[in-house]
Amino acid sequence: MCPVNTNRHIGEQARRVFDRLGYTVTGDGDEFRAERDWKVVHVTATTDLREPPIAGTDSLHCFVTNKERAQRVRRRVQEANPGYEWAVIGVDDDDQYEVERAPPS
Repeated sequence: MCPVNTNRHIGEQARRVFDRLGYTVTGDGDEFRAERDWKVVHVTATTDLREPPIAGTDSLHCFVTNKERAQRVRRRVQEANPGYEWAVIGVDDDDQYEVERAPPS
C-alpha cells in the first residue's frame, strides 16, 4: 500500500468511473482492482499522493483524484518514475472525468 490521503467521495467516484467503463471492481477502501477482459488495473483514489506504490513493471496503475489536483498527481508520479504503466484521472463533483495522463498505447 502507498501512503495516500483521500476522502470517501473520491473513492466512490473512482469506482463509478471504472464501473461505467465496464470494469469489474473488487476490493475495499481507496485502493482496489478494476478488471475487464485481460486487463487488470490497480486503482488508487487520492487527494494528495505522497509517493506512488511500488509494483511490478508488468502492472497498470491508475490514480484518481480531484480535477484540480490531477496535474500535481501526474507530476509526482512522473518524478518518481515507478517503472510501470500508469494513468491519472481527474474527477469533478458531477462525476465527469478527464484523463490527465494515459499509459502509452
